[in-house]
Amino acid sequence: MIGDFAVIPPEEAGARLSIDLDALAFNWRLLRDRAGGADCAAVVKANAYGIGIEMAVPKLLAAGCRTFYVAHLAEARRVRALTGDAVIYVLNGFLTGTAPVYAAHGLRPVLGSREEIVEWGEYAAAHPDAPPAAIHIDTGMNRLGLSPEQVAEVARALPFRPVLILTHLASAEDQADPSNARQLADFTRLRKHFPDIPASFCNSSGAFIEPVAAFDQTRAGVALYGANPVPGQPNPMREVVRLEAKILQIRDVPDGAAVGYNGKWTARGPRRLATLSIGYADGYLRSASGWDSKAAQGIKAGIALVGGVACPFAGSVSMDLIVIDVTDVPQDAARRGGLAVMIGDGLPLDEVAARAGTIPYEILTSLGRRYARFYRNA
Repeated sequence: MIGDFAVIPPEEAGARLSIDLDALAFNWRLLRDRAGGADCAAVVKANAYGIGIEMAVPKLLAAGCRTFYVAHLAEARRVRALTGDAVIYVLNGFLTGTAPVYAAHGLRPVLGSREEIVEWGEYAAAHPDAPPAAIHIDTGMNRLGLSPEQVAEVARALPFRPVLILTHLASAEDQADPSNARQLADFTRLRKHFPDIPASFCNSSGAFIEPVAAFDQTRAGVALYGANPVPGQPNPMREVVRLEAKILQIRDVPDGAAVGYNGKWTARGPRRLATLSIGYADGYLRSASGWDSKAAQGIKAGIALVGGVACPFAGSVSMDLIVIDVTDVPQDAARRGGLAVMIGDGLPLDEVAARAGTIPYEILTSLGRRYARFYRNA
Protein backbone atom coordinates (compact mmCIF):
# COMPACT_ATOMS: atom_id res chain seq x y z
CA MET A 1 0.00 0.00 0.00
CA ILE A 2 1.00 3.61 -0.61
CA GLY A 3 -1.05 5.37 2.05
CA ASP A 4 -4.52 4.03 1.34
CA PHE A 5 -3.80 3.21 -2.31
CA ALA A 6 -3.08 -0.35 -3.40
CA VAL A 7 0.21 -0.74 -5.26
CA ILE A 8 -0.62 -1.75 -8.82
CA PRO A 9 2.26 -2.94 -11.03
CA PRO A 10 2.73 -0.57 -13.99
CA GLU A 11 2.46 -3.38 -16.50
CA GLU A 12 -0.96 -4.33 -15.10
CA ALA A 13 -2.44 -0.83 -14.83
CA GLY A 14 -4.46 0.77 -17.58
CA ALA A 15 -3.24 4.23 -16.62
CA ARG A 16 -0.42 5.79 -14.63
CA LEU A 17 -0.48 8.80 -12.33
CA SER A 18 2.76 10.63 -11.61
CA ILE A 19 2.85 13.02 -8.65
CA ASP A 20 5.72 15.49 -8.26
CA LEU A 21 6.17 16.12 -4.56
CA ASP A 22 8.88 18.70 -5.12
CA ALA A 23 6.33 20.72 -7.09
CA LEU A 24 3.94 20.43 -4.13
CA ALA A 25 6.63 21.79 -1.78
CA PHE A 26 7.47 24.58 -4.25
CA ASN A 27 3.81 25.59 -4.41
CA TRP A 28 3.56 25.72 -0.62
CA ARG A 29 6.65 27.92 -0.38
CA LEU A 30 5.26 30.27 -3.02
CA LEU A 31 1.98 30.58 -1.10
CA ARG A 32 3.90 31.01 2.16
CA ASP A 33 5.77 33.91 0.60
CA ARG A 34 2.47 35.42 -0.57
CA ALA A 35 1.37 35.34 3.07
CA GLY A 36 4.23 37.60 4.13
CA GLY A 37 4.90 36.92 7.77
CA ALA A 38 1.62 35.10 8.38
CA ASP A 39 1.38 31.35 8.96
CA CYS A 40 0.61 29.41 5.77
CA ALA A 41 -1.51 26.36 6.57
CA ALA A 42 -1.91 23.48 4.11
CA VAL A 43 -5.36 22.09 3.38
CA VAL A 44 -5.02 18.31 2.96
CA LYS A 45 -8.66 17.25 3.11
CA ALA A 46 -10.08 14.72 0.62
CA ASN A 47 -6.89 12.66 0.89
CA ALA A 48 -4.74 15.70 0.04
CA TYR A 49 -6.99 16.51 -2.92
CA GLY A 50 -6.53 12.99 -4.26
CA ILE A 51 -2.73 12.71 -4.22
CA GLY A 52 -2.52 10.94 -0.84
CA ILE A 53 -2.21 12.29 2.71
CA GLU A 54 0.62 9.91 3.62
CA MET A 55 2.78 11.22 0.78
CA ALA A 56 1.79 14.91 0.82
CA VAL A 57 2.03 15.67 4.54
CA PRO A 58 5.67 14.55 5.10
CA LYS A 59 6.76 16.59 2.08
CA LEU A 60 4.92 19.67 3.35
CA LEU A 61 6.40 19.17 6.81
CA ALA A 62 9.88 19.01 5.30
CA ALA A 63 9.15 22.25 3.43
CA GLY A 64 8.30 23.95 6.73
CA CYS A 65 4.52 23.67 7.02
CA ARG A 66 3.31 23.23 10.60
CA THR A 67 -0.46 23.77 10.31
CA PHE A 68 -2.90 21.52 8.47
CA TYR A 69 -6.62 21.58 7.73
CA VAL A 70 -8.83 18.57 7.03
CA ALA A 71 -12.58 18.08 6.71
CA HIS A 72 -13.14 14.98 8.85
CA LEU A 73 -11.79 13.39 12.00
CA ALA A 74 -10.64 10.28 10.15
CA GLU A 75 -8.43 12.49 7.98
CA ALA A 76 -7.15 14.33 11.03
CA ARG A 77 -6.04 11.08 12.68
CA ARG A 78 -4.10 10.16 9.56
CA VAL A 79 -2.31 13.50 9.60
CA ARG A 80 -1.59 13.19 13.32
CA ALA A 81 0.00 9.78 12.74
CA LEU A 82 2.52 11.49 10.47
CA THR A 83 3.50 14.29 12.85
CA GLY A 84 3.63 14.67 16.58
CA ASP A 85 3.51 18.43 16.88
CA ALA A 86 1.65 19.92 13.90
CA VAL A 87 -1.49 21.97 14.49
CA ILE A 88 -4.46 20.20 12.88
CA TYR A 89 -7.87 21.82 12.40
CA VAL A 90 -11.03 19.93 11.44
CA LEU A 91 -13.18 22.13 9.22
CA ASN A 92 -16.50 20.35 8.98
CA GLY A 93 -17.89 21.43 12.30
CA PHE A 94 -17.92 19.49 15.52
CA LEU A 95 -20.02 16.33 15.48
CA THR A 96 -21.99 15.56 18.63
CA GLY A 97 -20.14 13.40 21.13
CA THR A 98 -16.75 13.50 19.40
CA ALA A 99 -14.91 15.80 21.85
CA PRO A 100 -12.95 12.89 23.41
CA VAL A 101 -11.54 12.01 19.97
CA TYR A 102 -10.27 15.55 19.50
CA ALA A 103 -8.68 15.45 22.93
CA ALA A 104 -7.10 12.02 22.44
CA HIS A 105 -5.33 13.10 19.25
CA GLY A 106 -4.69 16.77 20.00
CA LEU A 107 -7.00 18.02 17.23
CA ARG A 108 -8.69 21.41 17.00
CA PRO A 109 -12.36 21.69 16.02
CA VAL A 110 -13.58 24.59 13.90
CA LEU A 111 -16.83 25.54 15.60
CA GLY A 112 -19.53 27.17 13.51
CA SER A 113 -22.77 27.21 15.49
CA ARG A 114 -24.08 28.10 18.95
CA GLU A 115 -24.76 24.43 19.65
CA GLU A 116 -21.22 23.38 18.80
CA ILE A 117 -19.75 26.17 20.93
CA VAL A 118 -21.92 25.24 23.91
CA GLU A 119 -21.04 21.53 23.68
CA TRP A 120 -17.34 22.22 23.27
CA GLY A 121 -17.44 24.73 26.13
CA GLU A 122 -19.00 22.16 28.45
CA TYR A 123 -16.37 19.60 27.52
CA ALA A 124 -13.51 22.06 27.91
CA ALA A 125 -14.81 23.15 31.33
CA ALA A 126 -14.78 19.55 32.54
CA HIS A 127 -11.45 18.72 30.86
CA PRO A 128 -8.85 21.45 31.41
CA ASP A 129 -6.45 19.67 29.04
CA ALA A 130 -8.90 19.87 26.10
CA PRO A 131 -7.23 21.18 22.93
CA PRO A 132 -7.99 24.72 21.76
CA ALA A 133 -10.69 25.46 19.21
CA ALA A 134 -11.33 27.86 16.34
CA ILE A 135 -14.53 29.74 15.54
CA HIS A 136 -15.92 30.06 12.02
CA ILE A 137 -17.78 33.24 11.08
CA ASP A 138 -19.92 33.09 7.94
CA THR A 139 -19.49 36.21 5.79
CA GLY A 140 -21.25 35.08 2.66
CA MET A 141 -21.14 31.33 1.98
CA ASN A 142 -24.24 30.42 4.01
CA ARG A 143 -22.97 26.91 4.65
CA LEU A 144 -21.19 26.66 8.00
CA GLY A 145 -20.32 29.31 10.54
CA LEU A 146 -21.94 31.83 12.85
CA SER A 147 -24.14 34.31 11.03
CA PRO A 148 -23.11 37.96 11.40
CA GLU A 149 -26.17 38.52 13.57
CA GLN A 150 -25.05 35.84 16.03
CA VAL A 151 -21.45 36.94 16.47
CA ALA A 152 -21.83 39.66 19.12
CA GLU A 153 -24.16 37.57 21.28
CA VAL A 154 -21.95 34.48 21.10
CA ALA A 155 -18.78 36.48 21.79
CA ARG A 156 -20.29 37.98 24.97
CA ALA A 157 -21.13 34.56 26.42
CA LEU A 158 -18.20 32.57 25.06
CA PRO A 159 -17.33 29.79 27.54
CA PHE A 160 -13.68 29.46 26.40
CA ARG A 161 -11.04 31.49 24.59
CA PRO A 162 -10.63 30.47 20.94
CA VAL A 163 -7.20 30.39 19.33
CA LEU A 164 -8.38 31.41 15.85
CA ILE A 165 -11.24 33.21 14.10
CA LEU A 166 -11.75 32.37 10.43
CA THR A 167 -14.07 32.86 7.48
CA HIS A 168 -14.15 31.54 3.92
CA LEU A 169 -14.17 33.49 0.67
CA ALA A 170 -16.94 32.64 -1.77
CA SER A 171 -15.53 34.06 -5.02
CA ALA A 172 -11.81 34.63 -4.51
CA GLU A 173 -10.87 33.18 -7.90
CA ASP A 174 -12.65 36.18 -9.47
CA GLN A 175 -10.53 39.04 -8.21
CA ALA A 176 -12.96 41.63 -9.55
CA ASP A 177 -15.97 40.20 -7.72
CA PRO A 178 -17.21 42.87 -5.27
CA SER A 179 -18.14 40.17 -2.76
CA ASN A 180 -14.44 39.80 -1.89
CA ALA A 181 -14.20 43.36 -0.58
CA ARG A 182 -17.55 43.03 1.17
CA GLN A 183 -16.50 39.83 2.93
CA LEU A 184 -13.22 41.44 4.01
CA ALA A 185 -15.04 44.45 5.42
CA ASP A 186 -17.54 42.26 7.27
CA PHE A 187 -14.83 39.99 8.67
CA THR A 188 -12.71 42.94 9.77
CA ARG A 189 -15.73 44.36 11.59
CA LEU A 190 -16.92 41.12 13.15
CA ARG A 191 -13.55 39.92 14.41
CA LYS A 192 -13.43 42.96 16.68
CA HIS A 193 -15.79 41.02 18.94
CA PHE A 194 -12.83 38.69 19.57
CA PRO A 195 -10.03 41.11 20.47
CA ASP A 196 -6.46 39.84 20.28
CA ILE A 197 -7.52 36.50 18.73
CA PRO A 198 -5.55 35.52 15.58
CA ALA A 199 -7.55 35.52 12.34
CA SER A 200 -7.55 33.67 9.01
CA PHE A 201 -9.20 35.01 5.86
CA CYS A 202 -7.42 33.98 2.64
CA ASN A 203 -7.65 30.73 0.74
CA SER A 204 -5.39 29.97 -2.27
CA SER A 205 -6.94 32.54 -4.60
CA GLY A 206 -7.45 35.03 -1.79
CA ALA A 207 -3.69 35.16 -1.34
CA PHE A 208 -3.44 36.73 -4.83
CA ILE A 209 -5.93 39.55 -4.26
CA GLU A 210 -3.94 42.74 -3.73
CA PRO A 211 -3.38 43.96 -1.12
CA VAL A 212 -3.19 40.51 0.50
CA ALA A 213 -5.40 40.34 3.60
CA ALA A 214 -3.22 37.70 5.22
CA PHE A 215 -4.15 38.54 8.83
CA ASP A 216 -2.38 35.90 10.95
CA GLN A 217 -2.87 32.84 8.77
CA THR A 218 -3.65 31.91 5.16
CA ARG A 219 -5.01 28.52 4.11
CA ALA A 220 -3.40 27.05 0.99
CA GLY A 221 -5.75 24.67 -0.78
CA VAL A 222 -6.17 23.68 -4.42
CA ALA A 223 -3.24 25.81 -5.64
CA LEU A 224 -0.90 23.56 -3.67
CA TYR A 225 -1.79 20.79 -6.09
CA GLY A 226 -1.15 22.82 -9.24
CA ALA A 227 -4.50 24.44 -10.02
CA ASN A 228 -4.38 28.04 -11.17
CA PRO A 229 -5.40 30.43 -8.35
CA VAL A 230 -5.74 33.30 -10.84
CA PRO A 231 -7.88 31.99 -13.72
CA GLY A 232 -7.34 33.89 -16.94
CA GLN A 233 -3.78 34.76 -15.98
CA PRO A 234 -0.57 32.69 -16.23
CA ASN A 235 -0.52 29.97 -13.60
CA PRO A 236 2.19 30.72 -11.00
CA MET A 237 2.01 27.20 -9.58
CA ARG A 238 3.99 24.17 -10.68
CA GLU A 239 2.29 21.12 -12.16
CA VAL A 240 1.92 18.39 -9.51
CA VAL A 241 -0.03 15.64 -11.28
CA ARG A 242 0.50 13.96 -14.63
CA LEU A 243 -1.94 11.33 -15.87
CA GLU A 244 -1.34 8.98 -18.81
CA ALA A 245 -3.55 6.20 -20.18
CA LYS A 246 -2.48 3.20 -22.23
CA ILE A 247 -3.67 2.75 -25.79
CA LEU A 248 -5.42 -0.62 -26.00
CA GLN A 249 -6.32 -0.69 -29.67
CA ILE A 250 -6.11 1.29 -32.91
CA ARG A 251 -8.83 1.03 -35.52
CA ASP A 252 -9.84 2.72 -38.77
CA VAL A 253 -13.50 3.64 -39.26
CA PRO A 254 -15.29 4.86 -42.40
CA ASP A 255 -17.21 8.07 -42.91
CA GLY A 256 -20.47 8.02 -40.95
CA ALA A 257 -19.38 5.41 -38.40
CA ALA A 258 -20.89 5.92 -34.95
CA VAL A 259 -18.78 5.48 -31.83
CA GLY A 260 -19.64 4.54 -28.26
CA TYR A 261 -22.88 4.14 -26.35
CA ASN A 262 -25.89 5.48 -28.24
CA GLY A 263 -23.68 6.52 -31.16
CA LYS A 264 -23.31 10.11 -30.01
CA TRP A 265 -20.20 10.76 -32.13
CA THR A 266 -20.12 10.31 -35.87
CA ALA A 267 -17.01 10.12 -38.05
CA ARG A 268 -16.73 12.99 -40.52
CA GLY A 269 -14.76 11.19 -43.18
CA PRO A 270 -12.46 8.19 -42.67
CA ARG A 271 -10.92 8.41 -39.18
CA ARG A 272 -8.30 6.58 -37.15
CA LEU A 273 -9.32 5.96 -33.55
CA ALA A 274 -7.52 4.85 -30.40
CA THR A 275 -9.21 3.21 -27.43
CA LEU A 276 -7.73 4.17 -24.05
CA SER A 277 -7.75 2.17 -20.82
CA ILE A 278 -9.38 4.81 -18.63
CA GLY A 279 -12.94 5.86 -17.87
CA TYR A 280 -15.26 7.39 -15.32
CA ALA A 281 -14.55 4.52 -12.88
CA ASP A 282 -11.02 5.95 -12.80
CA GLY A 283 -12.28 9.43 -12.03
CA TYR A 284 -12.18 10.80 -15.58
CA LEU A 285 -15.58 12.45 -15.72
CA ARG A 286 -18.25 11.42 -18.20
CA SER A 287 -19.06 15.09 -18.69
CA ALA A 288 -15.91 15.32 -20.86
CA SER A 289 -17.54 13.09 -23.52
CA GLY A 290 -17.16 14.08 -27.15
CA TRP A 291 -20.63 14.23 -28.67
CA ASP A 292 -21.85 15.63 -31.97
CA SER A 293 -24.44 17.67 -30.07
CA LYS A 294 -21.73 19.40 -28.03
CA ALA A 295 -19.70 20.18 -31.13
CA ALA A 296 -22.78 21.66 -32.82
CA GLN A 297 -23.22 24.02 -29.85
CA GLY A 298 -19.56 24.96 -29.69
CA ILE A 299 -19.11 23.23 -26.32
CA LYS A 300 -15.59 22.00 -25.70
CA ALA A 301 -15.14 18.29 -25.03
CA GLY A 302 -12.24 16.31 -23.65
CA ILE A 303 -8.94 15.88 -25.41
CA ALA A 304 -5.82 13.77 -24.87
CA LEU A 305 -2.29 14.31 -26.16
CA VAL A 306 -0.64 11.61 -28.25
CA GLY A 307 2.79 12.42 -29.59
CA GLY A 308 2.14 16.01 -28.56
CA VAL A 309 -0.95 16.21 -30.79
CA ALA A 310 -4.32 17.16 -29.30
CA CYS A 311 -6.76 14.31 -29.97
CA PRO A 312 -10.48 14.93 -29.36
CA PHE A 313 -12.67 12.45 -27.51
CA ALA A 314 -14.89 10.45 -29.84
CA GLY A 315 -18.14 9.45 -28.15
CA SER A 316 -19.01 8.94 -24.52
CA VAL A 317 -16.57 8.43 -21.70
CA SER A 318 -17.59 4.98 -20.51
CA MET A 319 -16.79 3.22 -17.24
CA ASP A 320 -13.41 1.84 -18.30
CA LEU A 321 -12.70 3.21 -21.78
CA ILE A 322 -12.33 6.42 -23.75
CA VAL A 323 -12.03 6.60 -27.54
CA ILE A 324 -10.01 9.42 -29.11
CA ASP A 325 -9.47 10.52 -32.71
CA VAL A 326 -5.78 10.06 -33.59
CA THR A 327 -6.11 10.66 -37.33
CA ASP A 328 -3.60 13.53 -37.19
CA VAL A 329 -1.02 11.62 -35.12
CA PRO A 330 1.92 9.89 -36.84
CA GLN A 331 1.31 6.15 -36.89
CA ASP A 332 4.46 5.35 -34.93
CA ALA A 333 3.23 7.60 -32.07
CA ALA A 334 -0.33 6.24 -31.92
CA ARG A 335 0.15 2.50 -31.39
CA ARG A 336 -1.02 -0.30 -29.13
CA GLY A 337 0.82 -0.04 -25.81
CA GLY A 338 1.58 3.65 -26.31
CA LEU A 339 0.47 6.36 -23.91
CA ALA A 340 -1.99 9.23 -24.15
CA VAL A 341 -1.51 12.16 -21.79
CA MET A 342 -4.76 13.02 -20.00
CA ILE A 343 -3.35 15.69 -17.62
CA GLY A 344 0.01 17.42 -17.98
CA ASP A 345 2.60 18.14 -20.69
CA GLY A 346 0.73 21.11 -22.12
CA LEU A 347 -2.73 19.88 -21.10
CA PRO A 348 -3.10 21.68 -17.76
CA LEU A 349 -5.39 20.60 -14.98
CA ASP A 350 -7.54 23.71 -15.38
CA GLU A 351 -8.16 23.01 -19.07
CA VAL A 352 -9.05 19.39 -18.35
CA ALA A 353 -11.59 20.65 -15.81
CA ALA A 354 -13.03 23.25 -18.17
CA ARG A 355 -13.48 20.68 -20.93
CA ALA A 356 -15.41 18.51 -18.48
CA GLY A 357 -17.57 21.47 -17.45
CA THR A 358 -16.26 21.40 -13.91
CA ILE A 359 -13.48 22.74 -11.67
CA PRO A 360 -9.97 21.46 -10.88
CA TYR A 361 -11.08 20.46 -7.37
CA GLU A 362 -13.42 17.79 -8.78
CA ILE A 363 -10.83 16.46 -11.21
CA LEU A 364 -8.18 16.11 -8.47
CA THR A 365 -10.43 14.56 -5.85
CA SER A 366 -11.82 12.07 -8.40
CA LEU A 367 -8.41 10.60 -9.27
CA GLY A 368 -8.93 6.86 -9.31
CA ARG A 369 -7.55 3.91 -7.38
CA ARG A 370 -6.79 1.74 -10.42
CA TYR A 371 -3.78 3.77 -11.49
CA ALA A 372 -0.17 2.78 -11.12
CA ARG A 373 1.02 5.63 -8.92
CA PHE A 374 4.51 7.11 -9.11
CA TYR A 375 5.68 9.62 -6.53
CA ARG A 376 8.62 11.70 -7.65
CA ASN A 377 10.95 13.27 -5.08
CA ALA A 378 9.33 11.48 -2.13
